[in-house]
Amino acid sequence: MRLTLLRHGETDWNEQRLYQGRSDIPLSMLGRAALTEAPCMPDTVYITPLRRTAETAARVFPGVPRIVVPDLIEMDFGAFEGRSAAEMAEDADYRAWVDGLCRGRCPDGEDLAGFCARVCAAFEDLLDRERRRGSAHIALVVHGGVVMAVMERFAFPARGYFDYMPPTAGGYLVEVKSGARPLRIVKEVRYCRC
Repeated sequence: MRLTLLRHGETDWNEQRLYQGRSDIPLSMLGRAALTEAPCMPDTVYITPLRRTAETAARVFPGVPRIVVPDLIEMDFGAFEGRSAAEMAEDADYRAWVDGLCRGRCPDGEDLAGFCARVCAAFEDLLDRERRRGSAHIALVVHGGVVMAVMERFAFPARGYFDYMPPTAGGYLVEVKSGARPLRIVKEVRYCRC
């Protein structure tokens, strides 16, 4: 089975370099206009409850059935959402989080380990379902952190979490194998005129 694992298109908050997390920010006008249709359509597209993933999926994979998976939602950045790193440069909580390699709990939010566990469990469930159905190609249109969590845990060759950060409307086409690291990277993809 093939899997396209794609980050949503650009939002105004991406352009302003603000933490989005669970904030329901739509694609920007430019982000929407820049998206291009994929050359190959999957059987099913999995998205999150947030508009930016639904809007991206509708433009990149038009007409393909979409299924919302709540546990694939982006990390909850809590008090950091809607703010930039530059704006929080002197914020003690933010400095502590960054100094801890962004792995600790965000105030009023999640920590990286809990986020990755949630995402990877949801991913394994949907992958098992699609294998049983005999799907040839599925897609996930999700968030940057979700792509990084899935790739760090399941991709071959193995790399660290931050090494898999995709650009907006970018990600990976992978081949799903069995075993401990079932995702073999076929190529990086990007579906936008960027």
